Formats: sequence, C-alpha cells, structure tokens
Amino acid sequence: MARVLGIGVATYDVINTVEVYPPEDAKVRIIEQRMARGGNAANTLVVLSRLGCQCAWGGVLAADAASEWILEDLRRCGVDTRHARIEAHGAAPTSYILLSRATGSRTITHYRDLVEFGDGDFARIDLSGFDWVHFEGRNVEATLNMLTSLARDRHRAVCSVEVEKPRDGIEKLFEHARVLLFSRDYVRAAGWAEAPGFLSDMHRRLPRSQVICTWGEAGAYAVGPEGQVLYQPARPPPAVVETVGAGDTFNAGVIHRLAAGGTLDDAVAQGCRLAGSKCGRIGFEVAIDGE
Repeated sequence: MARVLGIGVATYDVINTVEVYPPEDAKVRIIEQRMARGGNAANTLVVLSRLGCQCAWGGVLAADAASEWILEDLRRCGVDTRHARIEAHGAAPTSYILLSRATGSRTITHYRDLVEFGDGDFARIDLSGFDWVHFEGRNVEATLNMLTSLARDRHRAVCSVEVEKPRDGIEKLFEHARVLLFSRDYVRAAGWAEAPGFLSDMHRRLPRSQVICTWGEAGAYAVGPEGQVLYQPARPPPAVVETVGAGDTFNAGVIHRLAAGGTLDDAVAQGCRLAGSKCGRIGFEVAIDGE
C-alpha cells in the first residue's frame, strides 16, 4: 500500500451546530457543540490511513494542550507525526465552524498565529520511503522550494497539490505537480464559470498533468494527458449531515486510487463516493463506507 507524506495544516476545530444559519447581528442558540481535529492535509491523511495507506504529516503546531490533543488524535488514526515542528510560543491553529442542521452547510472562521512549515523543515525529512507527497497550496514560496527540491533530487514520489483558494503566486506551483486538485471556488475566482473550459485550458498549459476539479453537488471533473475531460456525478447521502472535510475526503479517495495504479476516471469516482459517504455522517470514522 502507498506511503504518503502530507504537508499542510492540522487544526483544533470547535464545531457549533445551529438549527439554521443565522442572519447578521442575530442571536441564536447552539444546539450541539463538539471539538475535532481538522485541517485539510490532516483530514486527507486520516482518510488515507483508513484506506490502508501508511501516512505521515509535516506541519507546525504549538507547545500547548490543544496541539498535543491534535497530535494524539492523528496518531490514534494511524498518522505518523514525527515530522511535526513544535513552536515554543503561540497557540494551536483553531477553526470555529458554524454548522447548519437544516442544510449540513458550514461556515468557517480560522485563527492562526504560527509560522508555516518551511522548506528547511521539509529538507530534514527522509523522503526515500514515500511513494506520494501531497501539499496544501499555501505558503507558496516555501512550497515551491519543496516541489523543486523533489524534482532536483529525482525522488520517485508522485507530487500532488491541492488548490483550494487563490493566493498570490500560487500558479507557480502548478507545473511541478503531477496531480492538481482544484476547488470550484478557485476556478470561479480564476474567471471560469464552468469546470470543463478551465480543465481544457489547464491541459493546454500542462499536458502531462492530471487535473481534477470538484464542483460541489454537481460532482467532479478531470482531465489527464489524453486531453479528454471526464465527469463523475456526486454521490449524495440520503440526508446531508455534515459537509466539513468533504473536499479533504474527496482528495484522499483520488490519491488512494491513483497511487494504487487506478485510472483517473476511477479515482474521481472513488473521490465522489467517499465524499458523499462523509457528508452523511459526523467525522471521518466511516468515510470509507462503500469500499
């Protein structure tokens, strides 16, 4: 099974559930509150671990109780945390999530006062044991250095980059990844109304890459080196319970199937299936239903 290193964020999530999303300046009662480990890279690794991959995380946390709780949770889920950088000062990155019971949608506000995981931290990791390295598309200059170091040293690991939102200079990362995972928000911010046109343009620019784009309740699209735009519909659950981490779960499904030698179409189908399963449940414990 694939050995996967994920570079990105792990967070302490405070999830407040309300009956319906409130209007501005409203005062509403929280009907349920829970704490969870979050963060795009961390969530993706947890699902990959449940799918049987050997996973390790590289990121930054603080020397506080919330950070230790995050690390313990990752270890409990089978994710190696030895590459984490612990800062003596600061606090664990914290996301405050408002979850609507009526729709399952979520609104997230995020607090972070820590430095980012840097290329110096990355250089200290022995990469010889990894088949796949997955990056969150953030901390652009350092991430670019990490990607170029992999290419320069000719590591055999496949590189993927998640592009969730526009960031200054993030386009510099694209040519260095074999697999690019885009969100609908990024595609629309880039000026495209629909995914197929964006993907065709990306194929012209990066003909050897596999490019995937999630499109919410409409499913997901992809294009590979052959140039054909592929589509897989969403697999919604009977009732949407929680959408927190659905995109991270989708990414895990894609990476898992591609790392096992599956086709791009099969990988996107698995991503849609697992993301739909996740939306019907709280947390990630049963996100792999259907495998």
